[in-house]
Amino acid sequence: MLIDTHSHLNFSDFDKDREEIIEKCLKNRIWIINVGIDYQTSRKAVEISRKYKQGVYAAVGLHPLNFKKKFDYKEYKKLASDSKVVAIGEIGLDYYYKPKTKRKLEVFKEGQKELLLKQLKLAKELDLPIILHCRLALDDMLTILKSNIQYLKPNLPGIIHCFTGNLEQLDEFLRMGFFIGFNGIIFKQISGIDFEILIKRTPLKRILIETDCPYLLPPEFSEKRNNPFGVKLVAEKIASIKGISFEDLSKITTENAITLFGLFSESS
Repeated sequence: MLIDTHSHLNFSDFDKDREEIIEKCLKNRIWIINVGIDYQTSRKAVEISRKYKQGVYAAVGLHPLNFKKKFDYKEYKKLASDSKVVAIGEIGLDYYYKPKTKRKLEVFKEGQKELLLKQLKLAKELDLPIILHCRLALDDMLTILKSNIQYLKPNLPGIIHCFTGNLEQLDEFLRMGFFIGFNGIIFKQISGIDFEILIKRTPLKRILIETDCPYLLPPEFSEKRNNPFGVKLVAEKIASIKGISFEDLSKITTENAITLFGLFSESS
């Protein structure tokens, strides 16, 4: 069994074949957490999850690059209170597309930080873990989390999705209790990042696997658009780096996901 802890089957990319993909996933024992990036996609993730007794769940959140969109705390809280919502996400910081002028950059960063804090408070109120998106902003992220530790769920604060930091940053997230999410990006060559070293450093009990589909297509994947089946290639790669069997890696990461997100079926 495998669990794709970060999927976007709630995106319009899958409007034509979403149900077919999900049915195939469930038949092949692949569970899915669909993650929102704004109110519409969060609501869609919840709607999708309600169609299945088990194996399909949702996360609700406003992505940092959408910080200019209205964050209605009450509406997001109402949506995130659904029994199939297992996390607040994806939330965080993203400095990749930063403005060039100093003033606009300040507004850009402060807007994201304010939005992040609001959603950390929401996660705290609902006692949910968080799914963190962080691109070129890991030091700022760590500073914010350490300064607002009271809003993190004790022992199970959440996951840093698509981790692309250094060993020092990795160690900091691990010390805070976070799980580390790896996906198709581990097959890429990125300057200054050695994914093999990062994976070796991350304890098995803290690893989660994901696709971020329809993005980050793993090489040798049979389709041009990524989907939750791509999580198998990610798992195989990590198992090889860790020197364990695919079966053992699958079992451990599945247990990790169940532990962090409290996954369940409506009949349980």
